[in-house]
Amino acid sequence: MIRLGSNSETRATILRANKIDFIQSGCDFNEDSIETKNPKAFVYEATKGKLNSCIKKFGFTETPLLVADTVVTARGKLLRKAKDRDEAKEILLSQSGAKTSIITAMIYKSEKFEFSDISVTDYIFRDFDMSELDRFLDSGDWIGKAGACMVEGFCKNYIDEVRGYESCAMGLTIEKLKPFL
Repeated sequence: MIRLGSNSETRATILRANKIDFIQSGCDFNEDSIETKNPKAFVYEATKGKLNSCIKKFGFTETPLLVADTVVTARGKLLRKAKDRDEAKEILLSQSGAKTSIITAMIYKSEKFEFSDISVTDYIFRDFDMSELDRFLDSGDWIGKAGACMVEGFCKNYIDEVRGYESCAMGLTIEKLKPFL
């Protein structure tokens, strides 16, 4: 049994699909406090912040703790969670017809050891159809998603090439975590 320090339904789905017993307990961390624009540094700092927040909230017990965070980059920009529909559209347009990198950091901490990982999955997207993009934006499914991107949803139909793990792009690189469980 592990504690997933995240409210992400996608991360929970990944753990369930891999038959990993867990309890889910999100922890608050203000990502706006992070000043770096370097995507890998940003995602690591956010993940470390979530870890510390969860330890403060729950203490550290015999239940191992797993936290993760994900950021998206395209055309040299760090693409975070969109605050509104207009920002989501701008973020998604920067990914249309471009290489988009999804970076996920995770930390697994038990009484015996701590494992951390930063993984990158690159997607090469075709140009997005504007009417389909508008329908996706209207759906609100982009809310709370790094880079407003859903490779398992809207963006899936536009993938020309994938380099890396799909689980990384979904927010938890399970292939790298499983050997430690």
